[in-house]
Amino acid sequence: MRPSRFTLLSCAVTAVAAPLVMFATAAPAGAAGNGYVALGDSYTSGPLILPVAPGAPAECLQSAINYPHLTAAALGLSLTDVSCGGATVGDMTSSQYPGVPPQFNALTPATSVVTLGIGGNDNNTFITAVLGCAALDVLDVLDIGTPCKDVYGNSFANSIASDAPNIGAALRGIHSLSPHAKVFVAGYPDILPQSGNCYPQIPITTGDVAYLNGVELDLNSMLAAQAAANGATFVNTYTPSIGHDACKPEPVRWIEPVLPGGDAAPVHPNAAGEAADAQLVEGAMRAAGI
Repeated sequence: MRPSRFTLLSCAVTAVAAPLVMFATAAPAGAAGNGYVALGDSYTSGPLILPVAPGAPAECLQSAINYPHLTAAALGLSLTDVSCGGATVGDMTSSQYPGVPPQFNALTPATSVVTLGIGGNDNNTFITAVLGCAALDVLDVLDIGTPCKDVYGNSFANSIASDAPNIGAALRGIHSLSPHAKVFVAGYPDILPQSGNCYPQIPITTGDVAYLNGVELDLNSMLAAQAAANGATFVNTYTPSIGHDACKPEPVRWIEPVLPGGDAAPVHPNAAGEAADAQLVEGAMRAAGI
């Protein structure tokens, strides 16, 4: 069984902190009929946010209060949530784990609404950015320079650009399998502050915080462009989440730092973050007539 990107991140954090507790997770709610199918990775599934979604594969770390569940409840949609921590765009059409079907298996001609939250794990973008930059910056307690940018340069931007055709193909695949569905692409929320840093909660220099903010903006811009080119609506979760990044105090932040303060995975949305994403997705759906 190949490890998920979330599992790799968990292992890295465990090496320097307390072990993460893995909860049994929940099954998709509803059936893939005339309803809402949620596709995506851990930023959609909501790993370690309690309560867990009943019946979902344990490997997928799916929360019962992630944004698909909250959105479906608000709009009265019948939800099939197949989001899974660590998923890549390839897992839309291939099995991510033994016994876990490709996510596109949930799509039918009767599906009316689809959300897709994917791309951060493609080419190992997020895990390389988080672990690679943290490894380079962790000893830079004087906050000097851009050690991560100096090593990685344009590699993240190049990887994101190379993934654009795969995202486009996935969106066309959704339309082919569910031709009557309205499709929404959820972007990624702001992870790091817009200025400064918060060492050691996030062991990244100020210069590299700015660099990684640029990487995330590149990713969201690519997703938005592919959505526009392939008959989907892009949901911008980045701009509304500015001021709620992982460096903010616990009552304010929507993303957890390396050592989470509550029920959430490191460097992932917490319950407040999933709730905020749900409001944005719900708003986009209402605007589209759902």
